[in-house]
Formats: sequence, structure tokens, C-alpha cells
Amino acid sequence: MLSSRLVKPDQLSGYLSFITETAYLAGRLTLGYFQSRLTVDYKADHSPVTIADRKAEELIRNRIEKSYPSHAIIGEEYGMKESQDASHRWIIDPIDGTKSFMRGVPLYGVLLGLEIEGRVEVGAAYFPALDEMIAAATGLGCWWNGRPAHVSPITDIKHSYFTTTSVQAFEKHKRFQVFRRLMKSCYYQTGWSDAYGYLLVATGRVEIMLDPVMSVWDCGPFPPILSEAGGYFGDWKGQASIYSKEALATTIPLLPQVLELINSNIPEDR
Repeated sequence: MLSSRLVKPDQLSGYLSFITETAYLAGRLTLGYFQSRLTVDYKADHSPVTIADRKAEELIRNRIEKSYPSHAIIGEEYGMKESQDASHRWIIDPIDGTKSFMRGVPLYGVLLGLEIEGRVEVGAAYFPALDEMIAAATGLGCWWNGRPAHVSPITDIKHSYFTTTSVQAFEKHKRFQVFRRLMKSCYYQTGWSDAYGYLLVATGRVEIMLDPVMSVWDCGPFPPILSEAGGYFGDWKGQASIYSKEALATTIPLLPQVLELINSNIPEDR
């Protein structure tokens, strides 16, 4: 098979235009349900889902299947669609941050990634209630509402901002020591992030975003977004992966300092 790194720039540019438009349209659809009296259902894993999640994923899948019928799809709400062309796979999270969405908090996003030959080459994250779009493709830059996005220039962890989605998740997954170390080492710690925290890193407003548990659709667009913005997205061992069930975004200069804090030999909570 053709290496994804040999995909022509004009092909990636076409995918980038498509993914940006699709994320935008799905996001605008969700606004029709935002801050309304929604019925919330709970899945087997106790995570919430609403009609807006389902309708947004249906819109995204319909657009992909019409424009790229041979491509595979994986989405949070409707699962896998196998295909003849397994080299291309779209990764969908129709609403990342449903807990925020269902409470009327604007920090939720529509996430889309395109994986080619096992590597995510194109990604878009749209935050409709804030009207913020960030999108990137390998070699084509990272764009935040139409202007170039760059990670923070801060190189000393003592001056860095650290954010996460849920402190409770660190405790639940017996990694609270990691949260404590970072909290003590950074200048400021904040939360209520979900995907918005990764946007904050890519746009230089926060230096470190860390989650102890992630699904593949939570990670979908972020490898090219962070890489093209000059940063890192991957797991807690320094591997650029969306399949490790955890995630870290930071700047390249801060990465060794963060990894040392995460992986130090201090015993974890029992």
C-alpha cells in the first residue's frame, strides 16, 4: 500500500476542506438542541447521549458516505463501518463533552479525524457554542478560525498552565499521584476541558492537557492539529498514538519534563 506520507498535498487539501465543512455543519446542527430541555439517555458505560449526538453523527456519516463511499468509518454512537478501502478511516465524535453540552456549558466540540494507512493525517475540531474551529493536515499547517495556530513558547514547567477533563478520573484509574505532581509543578491548574483543553494547547493558551482515560474518537483529530501547531499529542510514554486509552498534549520543549513527572518512580495510589 501507498504510505500515507506520500499522499499528495492537493489530496490532503481536499480532505481538509471537507472535514472542516463537515465539522461546521454538524456543530451548527447541535446548536439547535443546545441549552434546551433535552432528554438524556445513558449508555452501558454510564456515559450520556442525546438526540443531538445521534443526529450530528448521522449528518457526518451521510456526508462521508456520499463523498467517500469506499472509506471506513468509526463513530462513538454508531460504531464501525467496514469498507473495501481500509487504508482510509474516518473517526467521529459528534459531541465531545456531552456532560458539558447537556448542562448548557459551551465547552463541547465536534471532532473528526481522517486516518490514512494507520496515521491520522487530517483533523478538525469545531466548538459551535464558541464558534471556534481548529483544523490541520500534515504539511499544510494548523488553522484556528482561519489564522495559523501555534503552541506556547513557554519552556519552563514552573510557568506553565495545566488542565484536564476530570480530577475524579485520575483517582478512579489510580493515577492521582500524577495529577498531584503536575499540579505542584505547574504555575496554574484548571479544568472542565474535554476536547477544548487540546485546542487550548494547540493555540498557545495552555501548555499541558492530560487525560488518564480516552477513547479513540476522543483523540481523532488531534495528532495533526498538535503536530502542525508545533506540539505533541500522544500517550504518557511519549508515543504519538490515538490507541493508548490515555492522552497528553504539550509543547515539544516541555514534553521531557512532563513525561518525567508522569513516569517517576513514586508509588501510585492504591
